[in-house]
Amino acid sequence: MAVVEWTGARYTDNPTVEASMWIDADPDRVWDLVSDIKLMPNFSSELQSVEWASGADRPKVGARFVGHNEHDAFGQWSTTSQIVAYDEPREFAWAVGDAECPAAMWRFRLTPRDGGTNLSYWMQMGPGRSGLSAAIESMPDKEEKIVFVRMREFETAIDKTLGAIKRLAEHGVR
Repeated sequence: MAVVEWTGARYTDNPTVEASMWIDADPDRVWDLVSDIKLMPNFSSELQSVEWASGADRPKVGARFVGHNEHDAFGQWSTTSQIVAYDEPREFAWAVGDAECPAAMWRFRLTPRDGGTNLSYWMQMGPGRSGLSAAIESMPDKEEKIVFVRMREFETAIDKTLGAIKRLAEHGVR
């Protein structure tokens, strides 16, 4: 589990969090799981459902999808993401919102290692506006705490997702 210590990061710092896990399955098996956007809500307490958008029906660079989310503090919302990297079976990444100035970036990287796969899951907050922007603007003196708490939530979600992908890849269990 990756642990992010207090850094005093601001939203404009584009803070990141990343964790990796070794999976006893070949990269092709792991790739099939991480590149299946419809599978992701099974691993998340926040992401409720995903659907392809703008005529897309499979992952490829430029394809768009809509994620429907729910969070106790933020309510319900939807975001449109665009796939910005699709290098089978090495890297799968998407930008939330505007691909040129995203609210967040998410990326899986797969590296063959020891007969299995090292799976890395990374995210970056910003630089585009996100759901946190209004909270930060209404409480600018609490920006660093708001960012820190949200990054901890992402860290927990990333660890949970990696564990779920590991179980599914190795044992077919969710």
